[in-house]
Amino acid sequence: MSKLSMSLFKESIPYFTIFQDENRQKIVNMLCDQKKMTVNEITTKSDLSRPAVSHHLKLMLDANVLGVERRGTERLYYLKLERIIQLLRELADSLEESSSLS
Repeated sequence: MSKLSMSLFKESIPYFTIFQDENRQKIVNMLCDQKKMTVNEITTKSDLSRPAVSHHLKLMLDANVLGVERRGTERLYYLKLERIIQLLRELADSLEESSSLS
């Protein structure tokens, strides 16, 4: 495996870790559909408590998977997937290139 592939794997690990949780996967799917949602909206559409939703959103914010927009007293959460998608494409390309060289 190339040094580039290893570097890309290491950079991807925090995202793989965040997305391994099924509840966070569901939140990502909701945000893909709705674009921006509040904690209350996510709680209403899930089987999670408000504190659990807030916990998952904080983890995703810390991993830079989400962004937040304030509107008055509300906080609207949205996905920030551009870097993750780019990283996964680069990783796939690197692995494909490495495997074709063997």
